[in-house]
Amino acid sequence: MDLLNHIDIIPDFPKPGINFYDIQSLLKKPEIWVKITDTLADQAKTANADLILGIESRGFLTGLPVAQKLGLPFGMVRKKGKLPGNTIEQSYALEYGTDTIEVQENLIENGMRIAILDDLLATGGTMKATGDLVQKAGGEVVLGACIIELHELGGRDQFNFPLESLFSAPLNPFATVMAG
Repeated sequence: MDLLNHIDIIPDFPKPGINFYDIQSLLKKPEIWVKITDTLADQAKTANADLILGIESRGFLTGLPVAQKLGLPFGMVRKKGKLPGNTIEQSYALEYGTDTIEVQENLIENGMRIAILDDLLATGGTMKATGDLVQKAGGEVVLGACIIELHELGGRDQFNFPLESLFSAPLNPFATVMAG
């Protein structure tokens, strides 16, 4: 399945020079979303995951149906201050500054095998921080998975766990579309 034909690409969003791959266009097509979910579920099953984590917020859309399909628990990775109760946090560097993500303290058990899901991988900072958070909590990341990977940014190069992507996208999709 060629996902590029089904993804709306919004130029200059959220700022000039950025091409935004909008998964809303995939969510409008249930037959395609089912194929995406099935493929991600197969990857998580092959990795023998015990828990599916989704990164805020579009990772919730990719992770929850995978967890439900496999009969596995689902957990949310959220920005600091968004989860109730005691949390474990991980800070990470952004282009200008830092950010912090959290999971609830009792979510990840020692030795638990975790699959981390998100919609898109760019520089990989948030997924790497999520992997670090899982390890801090005593779990093991057995899979990182996303629908779209902007391969030119090299995000996967900073992980110490396997990454699967359904579609490797160019930074400038308009050049690709115009050329072919």
